[in-house]
Amino acid sequence: MTQIGIVGAGAWGTALALALTRARGDVTLWAYEAEVVAAINGRHANPLYLPDISLDPAIRATGSFAELGRSDILFLATPAQRLREIATALRPHLEPRTPVVICAKGIEEGSGALLSEVVAETLPGLPLAVLSGPSFAAEVARGLPTALTLATEEAELGRRLLSAIGSASLRPYLSDDPVGAQIGGAVKNVIAVACGIVAGRRLGDNARAAIVTRGLAEIARLGVAKGAHPETFMGLSGLGDLTLTCNGAQSRNFSLGVALGEGRRLTEVLAERRSVAEGVATASSVMALAGRLGVEMPISAAVHAILHRDAAIDDAIGSLLSRPFRSERRGSLDQPDGLG
Repeated sequence: MTQIGIVGAGAWGTALALALTRARGDVTLWAYEAEVVAAINGRHANPLYLPDISLDPAIRATGSFAELGRSDILFLATPAQRLREIATALRPHLEPRTPVVICAKGIEEGSGALLSEVVAETLPGLPLAVLSGPSFAAEVARGLPTALTLATEEAELGRRLLSAIGSASLRPYLSDDPVGAQIGGAVKNVIAVACGIVAGRRLGDNARAAIVTRGLAEIARLGVAKGAHPETFMGLSGLGDLTLTCNGAQSRNFSLGVALGEGRRLTEVLAERRSVAEGVATASSVMALAGRLGVEMPISAAVHAILHRDAAIDDAIGSLLSRPFRSERRGSLDQPDGLG
């Protein structure tokens, strides 16, 4: 597995290209924007998405899906809401049994499908894995130590991928729970928006810790209802990713929440950004999926109301703080918890 294709030259896709080139791969990076292709090939830089980072000259960028057809592994690092469209366009160019690694984090808006379900529909028959976990792109690009979950139901594929992409600075840990890895990676973006709002409203570190903890309970409830293993949410793609995203200024979702908490309008904040804050679309998808599975998610519901129903932030916070007092551990009580 030496010929590596990466679809998506945003910050994460570009950082992966650097990390995998260091590991041992020959990397071809597909970009939507012609100016990004030109900058990577001509100046060995991606100033639109990963400024101030020098790229390895061995990384080759392209705007053609056909050039990814020789890939031994294909990494999908596109925005979650564009995955179906891009995977459909890729299908004629891929060899049978090319392993596909999903690197995006989200749940498809409208259908409520996990991204693995989207890929199974659009690229049927291809071996599938999920790469997720606590990973700010700029730190991965600089070669700082990063540990991730590599989740697949195919044990042999997992072992092959570990040896192909693992390095001293990029440390994948194998999991057999791609559903759990995806739920953790997607819903943590919604919880990070909530934590940002708490920070923007200056409600204190105690409140943020409560949101992180009760947010993790929501993630685990949804994941288990979808068929995930409970222990997955104590790992890198659960607690690890949630902790990083809810506390780091580099997080697009956390910083979006901060801006909202300070009183700015969602449309105004999004208009200033080129990179996607996946939590905005995922909030709607999470609530649709939770409704179908009968899972109560009060924190996620409050974020959804703020983002998509023009709910007043103080009203949403007041609603959470006025919930009934309950047991922290559901257990035999089988009751919804107070804050989340």
